[in-house]
Amino acid sequence: MRWLVLTTAYFTLILFLIGVFDLLLGLWTLITSGEFTDPVAVVELLDTVLLLLIIVEVHRTLIAYARDEPVVQIVIGAAIIAISREIISFRIDEFDTATDALTAASGFGILLIGLVIAYFVVRYTENEDSGYEH
Repeated sequence: MRWLVLTTAYFTLILFLIGVFDLLLGLWTLITSGEFTDPVAVVELLDTVLLLLIIVEVHRTLIAYARDEPVVQIVIGAAIIAISREIISFRIDEFDTATDALTAASGFGILLIGLVIAYFVVRYTENEDSGYEH
């Protein structure tokens, strides 16, 4: 099982390199086309950056799992990044009604608050178990 986890971790590194190439290509396209002042284009580029951060967190999770280290805090951190990515790229015009958009926005907000609380609870309890605090 450990070899499968490590193989998957190396695969995430390959995905990360492809993502960095895509990010650089997107940045180059924005600069050369003059669209770097377009907010939608910049948000799409930021979306790629946040996706790369999620890949890094998944990689960290796999490595921690292979080393039999706790992974809960890393997984919650990845979830916070994923929800933040959804919030940043949130566009009202993608919904049929304003009520649907408000419902989705409220759900994202509640989920983000819950994840942040869970992150600090896990961090506090892990620090308390290890005998030190940040």
